[in-house]
Amino acid sequence: MSVLRRLGEGTSEHERNLERSVSRILQWRGLDIRYAALVGGLTNQNWIVEVENHPRRYFVKVPGEGSERFIDRVVANEAARNAHAMAIAPEVIFFDPQDGLEVSEFLEDYRACTNADFANAAIQSEVLALYARLHAGPALGMTKTVFDMIKEHVDQGREVGAHFPPDMAWIEHRCKQAEAAFTASGIDLTPCFNDPMPGNFLISRDPTVARPMKLIDYEFASNNERSYELAVLFAEMFFDESLITSLVEQYAGSVRPQFLARVMINRALADVKWASWAVVNRKLLSWDFDYQKYGVWKYRRARGVMSDPRWDVWLRAV
Repeated sequence: MSVLRRLGEGTSEHERNLERSVSRILQWRGLDIRYAALVGGLTNQNWIVEVENHPRRYFVKVPGEGSERFIDRVVANEAARNAHAMAIAPEVIFFDPQDGLEVSEFLEDYRACTNADFANAAIQSEVLALYARLHAGPALGMTKTVFDMIKEHVDQGREVGAHFPPDMAWIEHRCKQAEAAFTASGIDLTPCFNDPMPGNFLISRDPTVARPMKLIDYEFASNNERSYELAVLFAEMFFDESLITSLVEQYAGSVRPQFLARVMINRALADVKWASWAVVNRKLLSWDFDYQKYGVWKYRRARGVMSDPRWDVWLRAV
């Protein structure tokens, strides 16, 4: 965390933007407010804010320019509030639906997970238990399946001239095969988080003190296919098939061939979704992150699953 500044001391564009945003919160007006930037976040500016006479600190998210192309902030706020009601997420203190400015409590006694944490079987089990609670919650106001997401990003990419791989037509054909199979069988809709970056999972900062895992950042939440939620997590964490099978059993209580096949297919769809998101962002954002390289890698991994000799077997099992 950088040095705390007071309102009026901002020198950069981002700091002045934060100060303008905070000044809109009526209950904070006239109070001494200090703030500092937080690292992390690819599409937003994240800040920690201290308010005079308030016993807790706050996390402030200022949406990044152009992020509205990908994010429905009203649905994200709905998902965050639902999750807080289930004791999964921090409390939302302020939300402006006009631009998505959001303020929530800062969880002092927690730290963000890393990829290394997900090698821990206890962490894996805790994530699955958290997801089970989230999936049992109320439906969200928006349904956006992985198939909707892929189509949206591909259309956006063609609009802005994104660089797709030479075999994109073949990748899209595989996606359409999967969509036809899931549509025929029935999409198992449930409220989903959809964005299992390790840093979105918070655990106790002190390993000797047990605290329930928390989940933050609901920007990509929607009603979606249940097996996709698990598949994108497994892909993100590089879990092998043996571990995937074990974790599916933990989540579902048994390893049904149909559900496992759905998860295996969705591993590829997850990579296509995020690869397409990345190549679009390569055209839209100037952040210090190689979106194109990330997208190329994700397409390559999706291609590996789609080329698996079992692809047609999985489609029939769905």
